[in-house]
This record gives sequence, structure tokens and C-alpha cells, in this order.
Amino acid sequence: MRVGTATARAVNGLTTRWAAAAPGDTVFSAAGVWPLLAFLADGADGRARGELADALGLPADEAAGVARELLGGMAGMRGLHTAVGVWTRRTLELREAWAAALPAGTRGVLTGDAATDRAALDAWAADRTGGLVERMPVGLDEDPELVLAGALAMRTRWLAPFDELPLETAYEPWAAVERLGLRRSGVQLDRIALADTPDGFVTALKVLGDNALDVHLLLGEERMTPGQVLAAGVGILDGLHRVVPGGRLPYGEPGPGLSVAKVRSGTPRPPRLDVTTAAYDVTASHDLLELHRLFGLTTATDPRRGHFPRISAFPLAVGSARQATVAKFGALGFEAAAVTAFGMSVAGPPPERRHVTTRIGAAFDRPFGFLALHRHSRLVLAAGWVTDPLPFPEYPWEDDE
Repeated sequence: MRVGTATARAVNGLTTRWAAAAPGDTVFSAAGVWPLLAFLADGADGRARGELADALGLPADEAAGVARELLGGMAGMRGLHTAVGVWTRRTLELREAWAAALPAGTRGVLTGDAATDRAALDAWAADRTGGLVERMPVGLDEDPELVLAGALAMRTRWLAPFDELPLETAYEPWAAVERLGLRRSGVQLDRIALADTPDGFVTALKVLGDNALDVHLLLGEERMTPGQVLAAGVGILDGLHRVVPGGRLPYGEPGPGLSVAKVRSGTPRPPRLDVTTAAYDVTASHDLLELHRLFGLTTATDPRRGHFPRISAFPLAVGSARQATVAKFGALGFEAAAVTAFGMSVAGPPPERRHVTTRIGAAFDRPFGFLALHRHSRLVLAAGWVTDPLPFPEYPWEDDE
């Protein structure tokens, strides 16, 4: 199963809109949120259903089917692992049609014992991300009746690794502490390109993984915002901007971070591309409700009534929505993971025919952007902005006898 062009553009569109609101030094995954929003839209009614459909970029009636296709397509991508989980209180019954639309093997139970539930949810998050995210981003003190979660983890090794060395940079915040730089040279000039966007010029470098999971590094003009640079990167994927490939760049300094010159050589040699960048390890935690309009969650969070009658007869509203994300870029490869969790709480008075006897709560060279994506579908799996790269490590040096 493949991820269709329309689906990839819908997910990437959410990436672009999120990037415009994201702070610096961050990482986030719209691909980790989008399927969950789709399942919520499938179970919603009224205004909440319409707002979720607008956030998804497709009709709510199609949402669950497209989400299943997206998850199936991502499951076929080497180096990428995805999972969806649903946990409910024993007193909450799910609508059969909605539950049947979820991937197989997703069901779990919330026992009401905070320690037991926390251990189970955290174990799921760690297992589904290979230990990259160790804690489910949901608060059990919010007393959820239902938890809908998704996990995404990707790992790739570079086809051409980098060499590690101290980063040489004139950017003062980075120059104050010696940073771990990465350098490599090659003859494939098409790995670099310069894009002319409405917000300014952006230099884009493709770093290819051995399993078709790649990372595109994006350096914009210094006046550009992180959102503008990341949006430009998505626009390049969609063919929206004029792009000059490395082999056709003019001599001089044609764009951000670029230098093109003629160099003398004693023997015939092909053109070369020399790349220097910085290693990074970025983690972030996102409260999606702070951007409730972006994710179509404005009405869905209103606790005065239920908004998801297609999920359960029990009245539910979104009580919490969070994502925990990590991305690591090094000399040999890249790995990233995101765990997203929606906590669904009681909305309004329960139906008179229901009787719930107990409710247990528990109180327990300069900044650049990046897109991690699937090469063939161009589906963006994670995006982020780097303002604080890794320091150069202190190695135990020994004298060479």
C-alpha cells in the first residue's frame, strides 16, 4: 500500500501550518497527529466534525479510510514504525463501526489505578518508539475516559557518512561553545539546490538514508522566520518554487551558506560538493490545545456537551492533546520519534440510562530547519528547527608514540 499524492499533500499542509506557529529549536510531527485527527473526525458530529475536517483538508466521511491507508502506507516504509492505541475505561463502550475502522490490535483498558495505567501507557510509548520516547504525553490526573494515541519512529543510516570535527562558524551564539560539526564531500551536485521563494532564498541539502528515509536541511536568509523556511521546504517538495540545482548555480555566493568558485587542479577532477553542518539532538513537548484552531479542536474541547456520538454513546470531549517528539542527526544517520495522545473526558451529564459508580482520578554555523521524509511519496514525517546544536565532545586524547 502506498501513500497517495493527495494524502501526502494533506499531511504536509498541516506540517506547513504548524511550522508557521512553531517556536525555534523544536521538532514536531504532523504525520503523527493527522491520523488521530482523522479518527476523531470520523467519530464527531456537528461543528466539531466540520472543524476537524477543515484541519485535515478532506471530508470527515473519508477521514478514517484515508487514515488507515496512510498508516498502511507508512507501515510499508523501511525504517519507519507506526502504531495506534486506544485505551478505555471498562464502563465505556465504543461504537462498533468506529472501533472497526481502527487498525487491528489497538485496544487496551484503563484500570483506574493511576500507577498501573501510567506504567502500561509509558511502556507502550517506549516499545513503539524503540526507547526514543519513554513517557506517554497524557495526564492521568485529567481523569480520561478514553486515550487515543499514536506513535511514529524512524531510523536511517546515511548512504555517505559524515566526518566529525569542530564546527567553524561566525554565528556568535554557536561560536561561544565549540560545536560538533559534520563534514563530507562528494561529486553528486544535485544534493544541493537553491530555491527562490516569496519569503526569500532557501538553500536545501538532501541527505539520503539507506532505506528511502531522507532528511532535507534548510538554510534561509537570516531575516526569515523558522516557519517561512520550513514552509519553503514543503513548497520545494510540492514543486511550488523555482529551484536551481547545484550543477547550475552561478559562481560567487548565490544563496544562504553557498559559495561557488573555480579551483585549479594538477589533474582532471570532477566538480565536488563540500558540505558542513552541525550535529543536533532536539526534543520538544507540544500542547496541541494551545493551537486548537490549527488542529480543528476548538469545539471538540467544549466540555458542556459531547461531540463524538459515533465513538460512544457516553458524552465525550477532548480534555487534552499533547505530543512528545525527539530528533537526532549525527555522522552516521538520523532517528526521530513522536508520540501523540488525546485524552477524552466526560462532557456534560452522562445519559440517564448509564450508571458510573466510581471515577478515579490520579495526580501523579546558525539556526536551520529540517524535514525528515519518505523519499518516494514525499510525505514529511517530522520537521524541526535547530538553534542549539550538540557541543563538541571532550575525547580522552592519547599521545601518538
